[in-house]
Amino acid sequence: MNQLAPQDYLENFLYDDIRLGQSAHTTRTLTLDDIRAFAAVSGDINPAHVDPTYANATLFHGIIAHGMWGGALISALLGTVFPGPGTIYLEQVLHFSKPVRVGDTLTVTVTVTSKDDEKKRLDMDCQVVNQKGDTVLHGLARVLAPTQKVRIARTAAPHIQLFDPEARLNALLAMGDGLAAIRCGIVHPCDEDSLRSALESARRGLIEPVLIGPENRIRELAQQAGIDVQGIEIVAVAHSHAAAEKAAEMAAAGELESLMKGSLHTDELIRAITATPALRTARRMSHLFRFDVPAYHKPLLLTDAALHIRPGLSDKADIIQNAILFAQVMGIPLPKVAILSAVETINPNIPSTVDAAALCKMAQRRQITGGLVDGPLAFDNAISLHAAHIKGIESDVAGDADILVVPDLESGNMLGKQLEYLAGATASGIVLGARIPIALTSRADGVTARVASALLAKVLAHHNRQVTP
Repeated sequence: MNQLAPQDYLENFLYDDIRLGQSAHTTRTLTLDDIRAFAAVSGDINPAHVDPTYANATLFHGIIAHGMWGGALISALLGTVFPGPGTIYLEQVLHFSKPVRVGDTLTVTVTVTSKDDEKKRLDMDCQVVNQKGDTVLHGLARVLAPTQKVRIARTAAPHIQLFDPEARLNALLAMGDGLAAIRCGIVHPCDEDSLRSALESARRGLIEPVLIGPENRIRELAQQAGIDVQGIEIVAVAHSHAAAEKAAEMAAAGELESLMKGSLHTDELIRAITATPALRTARRMSHLFRFDVPAYHKPLLLTDAALHIRPGLSDKADIIQNAILFAQVMGIPLPKVAILSAVETINPNIPSTVDAAALCKMAQRRQITGGLVDGPLAFDNAISLHAAHIKGIESDVAGDADILVVPDLESGNMLGKQLEYLAGATASGIVLGARIPIALTSRADGVTARVASALLAKVLAHHNRQVTP
């Protein structure tokens, strides 16, 4: 019979074996993730614990742990170490002496102070001391001690994947700090989300919105939704096709620095842009999603999942170059580009693997510049270094990709929606390769995704003031 190592099991102390004065202790260092996790499971979002700006203005001058986090450490010690499994908590009195801050190391000690033989009950002194020797928490616990021996395999604690969409959004929006709002045409904002997004983007200092569409319809919608459009410029046109054409005309004349898709179809807007020579560049237009993925260590860019249905080799070269230049504008000096396929080896029966090999050679010969390009790579080894190592892939891109290039629109659309709906990613989107950036998301996306997309357009528009696309 295999014996469990001491760290692999929990074993309790029976009441009859416990003596007065017997004690046990444990140590734990507080992290910011501990505070966030406690807030998530308890619902206690007191700003003293989760809002640095608010917390800095309090008498504590910074974020502090929830008081009951310390109480939870006492509970863990009683339930898993001493007396251990089978202990029943009856009472707990706590006195909070000092705040606990991120980085503090706490030593939790419980000591038996009295025994009730008839009820098998223990009173235990509880002390929580920080690394400086200061008592931060103390009190009395009363428990029923175990009377039957338990020796049980230790169960791993559930893993919590912390992800704060609002914090990620704020970090993204901070990239626009110090940059003036750009004049942006909102093309056919005839649903509540697109209209509300335009006004929220304006409130955040990202854009100066120009609403292009049927004026009466826009005003009726605003009134019904309680949206104040007073003082907002409206360019009146009859319908969505006319809105797309007018937006392209105004952009070509330099009256707008960016466009944002409203409630019209993507092809309506893109058709109007491509039909306007002044808005075209030497490269094809392509769409790019920016995702904040909870399980990935940095933002992930995905292209092209919206414009090119079955891109050819030349199309893919432009798609990659557009993405690289955008990543550089967003602060990634040497973006890592993973060209995706179903496998990581070249197979003539899988055209995307042959395209990937050709694109890598194009990058080697500087037909594509500014990034590290590798492929074909399957999705797992593009984003997981562990998967790449198992498959023996030696690559500076594998496991650390900034940009994922999909074979076609179908695969890109499915991957993007899986990241958003199954992986909990937050998305924003933009069309690249035109003279002006075009904020473009799915019609199902809400205000947050559209505001984030406005930020992408703002940053790119300011770059275009310095470097003509």
